[in-house]
Amino acid sequence: MEITRESDNPTEVTLTISMDAADEEPFLNRSYRRVVSRVQIPGFRPGKAPRSVVERHVGRIALVQEALDFMIPESLDKVLKDHDISAFVEPELEVLDLEPVSFKAVVALEPEVELGEIGAIVVERTPVDISQEDVDRVLEELRYESAPWEPADRPVAFGDLLTVNVKGSIIGEQVIDDDGVDFIPQQDNQLPVPGFSIYLEGMTEGQEKEFTLTVPDDFPQENYAGQDCRFNVEILSIKEKQLPELDDEFAKGVRDGYESLAALNEDIRQRLTDNGESVAQRQLEQSSLEELTNQSTIRASDLIYQRELEAMYQDRERALRNQRLDMDTYLGMLGQTEQEWRDQYRPQAEERLKASLVIRKLAEQEGLDVEAEEIEAEIEQLLGTSSTESEAAMRMALSTENAKDSLRASLLNRKVMARLVELVEAGVSGLSEAGPVEQPAEQPVEDSAAPEAAEGPAADASASGTDEVGPDNIETPATEEEATN
Repeated sequence: MEITRESDNPTEVTLTISMDAADEEPFLNRSYRRVVSRVQIPGFRPGKAPRSVVERHVGRIALVQEALDFMIPESLDKVLKDHDISAFVEPELEVLDLEPVSFKAVVALEPEVELGEIGAIVVERTPVDISQEDVDRVLEELRYESAPWEPADRPVAFGDLLTVNVKGSIIGEQVIDDDGVDFIPQQDNQLPVPGFSIYLEGMTEGQEKEFTLTVPDDFPQENYAGQDCRFNVEILSIKEKQLPELDDEFAKGVRDGYESLAALNEDIRQRLTDNGESVAQRQLEQSSLEELTNQSTIRASDLIYQRELEAMYQDRERALRNQRLDMDTYLGMLGQTEQEWRDQYRPQAEERLKASLVIRKLAEQEGLDVEAEEIEAEIEQLLGTSSTESEAAMRMALSTENAKDSLRASLLNRKVMARLVELVEAGVSGLSEAGPVEQPAEQPVEDSAAPEAAEGPAADASASGTDEVGPDNIETPATEEEATN
């Protein structure tokens, strides 16, 4: 093979590889064995025609094209090994010629990351202060959720559970025809169209009402957007919540039961405090990572950013498939082309990759790693939250190499983020004890090409999202089924 380095810099190398007949021969033999089993050649049984006959029958170029799928990656792997080149992500390949085969490979190398001064990062941990109002809010939600629905002998009010017949027509076409459906009217409920709930307020059981609402311009079904919809609604029943008294008896029915209302109050306060501290920790981690990323110098091939963006695009495609949507439909709803979507998310891909590279570098610098025993312990902890029926299936799913790699990345990320906060807080403590520190003279930074956005090797690198402190984190007793549209 003839190998030419068209460009060579610390983060990327471009190779042009030209193959001769001897290089191609083993691959063409493999290609022949694949093709001969598929073609029908007069005078020969399937799979028995010699290569010379097959080559005359389909043409040599057809054998070459059949071989490209394995010829190029295997040849490139050999070149990279022979020249001690390590690709950080899948190289970008371009076929230049077929007679003989030549191709170009853009190979992204290990990015260069110089971490900023962690000790100079100043971020504050958000104090957690749970008020009695926070506790009361959770108590009210527990109270509401545990209350049964009872028939209400009065007009409809927001928050009631209604059973209704609903008809809706647009330009003479019936678009809604639902009988006996449950619906909870709320002032901010936008279904089926904005304003629907408001017209139900004050209606009585057995009453029918007709009214017209305009479908919003941004309605998903474009043929209905901006049109008037004529509704006919009949109220079949009205139910309301009969809230229990907040007393010791109520507390005994929550979760596994509490001895008193005071004990329930204390447990809610502790849970909210624990959750608030977890949120504060994640916020501190995220802020520290953002500051460190902003202070760090990162030089990476544009190809790595492109791969990061491509991975983000594929993630979105998978998420849409789970919702029974495809990317073309989704982009149509957004009014965007694929390129416009990529342009919009390019900065996010760039920031995500930079954060992952900083975490990777910090893990290396601090000597952090994940042992096999830690992965097994994490699996057992996850299994502990599953039901007996699903444990076997879940254990099998978590035993695959891909699942373990994902767990390893998640555990390493936790370790790095916890260590980063330790270093930041130690630096903040040192600053507060020592007083203001004189800033060093600004040093010149070498120019580097601004990288484009794309997806990279450690998509799991950014700190986890932030949860709100609230009643969703408090387990509640089972309640009667509530149905809403």
